[in-house]
Amino acid sequence: MEKKTLRWKRILLKLSGETLSGKGAVGFDMAAIQYIAGEIQDARAAGCEIAIVIGGGNFIRGEPLSKMGIDRATADSMGMLGTIINALALQSVLESMGMFTRVMSTITAIQVSEPFIRRRAIRHLEKSRVVIFAGGTGNPYFSTDTAAALRASEIGAEAILKATNVEGIYEEDPKKNGNAKFLAEVDAMEMVRRGLKVMDLTAVTLARENKIPTVVFDVFKKGNLARILAGEKIGSEIV
Repeated sequence: MEKKTLRWKRILLKLSGETLSGKGAVGFDMAAIQYIAGEIQDARAAGCEIAIVIGGGNFIRGEPLSKMGIDRATADSMGMLGTIINALALQSVLESMGMFTRVMSTITAIQVSEPFIRRRAIRHLEKSRVVIFAGGTGNPYFSTDTAAALRASEIGAEAILKATNVEGIYEEDPKKNGNAKFLAEVDAMEMVRRGLKVMDLTAVTLARENKIPTVVFDVFKKGNLARILAGEKIGSEIV
């Protein structure tokens, strides 16, 4: 794929923590991490500048912890620490493949990451480094989807690509209803009105206000990331 054929030059890839556990739910699946890193490598080779926001759900989630009796702000902070673990794991695998990376965290962890500084992040991207954003927004009560929309807006990303383990957006959960209708394109506000739980309201609104389209796609179908960048209609696009 030649650089001139890219639909977007700079993207924000949103990875949930669960993608690092393959199609499971807990911990790491090294085969899955290596596979995802390979998909990123192919996209980088095409000339796309890639920033990543990564979740921590394969280890810990703040909301369930708060229901167990842990203070919600504390629980969310625990979840944000989980994203740093995931960022470091992904960084290690990406660099083993020859890519240059930087982990930038909103939570101070100077021994293992850089603090998030917008202009520095942009400079890293311009130097062809893959930038992995950890720590969410750095604040409790905000999801990593919101962090993705925020960082995409700050770095001038032209699109958010939300990696999942399903084809895209459906009217209902396809795992519960095999006949659920697939939606190739959906208006952001219509998605909210219909209660489609793909991204939270804050993330959807922020992306929409900054005119950043979001593509929800199956990252585990080989080549999907590169094909989306080449302009193919894959997954579901939130506009």
